[in-house]
Amino acid sequence: MTSDSPVRVRFAPSPTGYLHVGGARTALFNWLFAKRHGGTMVLRIEDTDAARNTPAALAAIFDGLRWLGIDWQEGPEVGGDYGPYFQSQRNAIYDRYLQRLIDSGHVYDDQGAMRFRSPRVPVTVDDQVCGSITIDRSQEPDMTLRRPDGSYIFHFVNVVDDIEMRITHVLRGEDHLMNTPKHIELFQALGATVPVYAHIPLFLNQDGSKMSKRDQGASVASYQENGFLPAAVVNYLCLLGWSPKDGREKLSINEVIALFDWEHLNRSPSKFDYAKCLWLNSQYVAELPEAEYLEMAQAWAREKYPLLTDRAGFDLTAALQLMKPKLKQLPEVGEHLAMLFDDDLPMEEAGQIKVQGQAEAARNLRLLLAHLNETPAWTGEAIQASINATATEAKVKPGALMFPLRLLLTGATHGVDLLPALVLLGKSRVLARLTHRLNQLFS
Repeated sequence: MTSDSPVRVRFAPSPTGYLHVGGARTALFNWLFAKRHGGTMVLRIEDTDAARNTPAALAAIFDGLRWLGIDWQEGPEVGGDYGPYFQSQRNAIYDRYLQRLIDSGHVYDDQGAMRFRSPRVPVTVDDQVCGSITIDRSQEPDMTLRRPDGSYIFHFVNVVDDIEMRITHVLRGEDHLMNTPKHIELFQALGATVPVYAHIPLFLNQDGSKMSKRDQGASVASYQENGFLPAAVVNYLCLLGWSPKDGREKLSINEVIALFDWEHLNRSPSKFDYAKCLWLNSQYVAELPEAEYLEMAQAWAREKYPLLTDRAGFDLTAALQLMKPKLKQLPEVGEHLAMLFDDDLPMEEAGQIKVQGQAEAARNLRLLLAHLNETPAWTGEAIQASINATATEAKVKPGALMFPLRLLLTGATHGVDLLPALVLLGKSRVLARLTHRLNQLFS
């Protein structure tokens, strides 16, 4: 990169639906490349399809990008020297460029449509991801630049905007690769420098199918709505087509920026794994500073379980601290709160069947209840001593008592660490709940 030719990249979405994670990944990679080279990120809105454009879709683009931390130095709401940044406002510019092509003999009229006269020679795309690819366009029909109704097609306005906005590098999805020879012909006909192209492989579902808008995790807004942390989503999107080559999966955004170059971009499609994104999110939740975590978790707790959080004698802070290591996403605080503080929560059916099928389960649980009742001090150490004493008397390992104890205490087969939960709930509540659910299981 030369100092007199700074890096300028763009993200050019259409406001016709929600912000897809595929589009967000494209925006992210452009943003990372600009950051890596001290360049400029341009946001350009391709809104020429008036019938399908909606204000809600436009807002989803702005909100989604900003939630992910992807800012733009030029574009809507920030301005810049090369606007307007909405294609619907740029017709005069397109008219001027079309006239240049007409004057130079590159365009002819075909029943009201203006067509580009192709050179009909092979075009080589030197792509930074896909390598050098030569495509023979000699048998293809001349492409239309302007329709009979006066509207312009994507290929023409895309090239004109890239020229006008001084775009130096185009990072976009691999599905645009076969369009690139058409664009190169237009750049050359207009006497403009062809930008550097990098076509990023698309990512697919686990079964190899293309990700549709109905698939889990397809919409950026769904991550916002489900309490994901933006840093975790960004981290995961970075791994879809890029890797640090050292096996790491959790990286800060500054680490990614420092490493982001062509060599780290993958040549083959990635598989979208929602479970891995959840796992990454759990790592970020676990590392949240305590005050920030409690503020966010309390908001979700009051939304998911408002009546429960207002009960007397309810230590919300202690409960949220206890469940923090178990959370994959913040809305799960409601599920954990229910398991801890809802005495009427039904027990999981599969857990009931398992416990009822264990030999001597009823006897051992009643024995445990008796030992817990005699526990002098309600601490983790004292409770563990009561569990150990029960195991010795019942001639089982202490671990054999933990699953049925968890089911009776929380109604679930998973959840927070059990001993701290017992301490948090208090002796009288624990004994009452264990007695009630024990009678339910073995009445």
